Amino acid sequence: MIYARGNFRLLKAQLIRHMRKHVDSQLYDESGISSQEFAIYSLSDPRDIREVRYVGQTSDPRRRFLQHISTARLWIPSDRPWWFQPPRLRPLYDWIRELYGDEGRLPTMVISAWATSIAEARLAERARIYDCLQSRLRLLNVEAEILGGQLPLI
Repeated sequence: MIYARGNFRLLKAQLIRHMRKHVDSQLYDESGISSQEFAIYSLSDPRDIREVRYVGQTSDPRRRFLQHISTARLWIPSDRPWWFQPPRLRPLYDWIRELYGDEGRLPTMVISAWATSIAEARLAERARIYDCLQSRLRLLNVEAEILGGQLPLI
């Protein structure tokens, strides 16, 4: 699909407005505690938020959620996100583009825990990745590939 320069800008502006509204309505805190320094979160298809596709941690969940969606550059009509480097991170953005291609869906972000330090957040993120891998979820995290072969025997 080819867009005239003016239509491209209009499409991008409309998408950015849509993404901001989506982030405001599809960011949930299921941790059960008050927010702290770092959030441990997951991204899922809104049709089944238990089917986690990505786990991360951030000090600003709203900004990070918007960053994930924006990085997929949905306003650029392309089959492959050629602009995103390094290539090992492309599966996440391929998934977001695929989700959007299915009736304009965007991921849902669910905060599962909070941590008070970056070290605690990294440990909690890794534990959540382990839990997802043990549940046979198809994570798109780079770490999932590395940790997938190292599941603890607990």
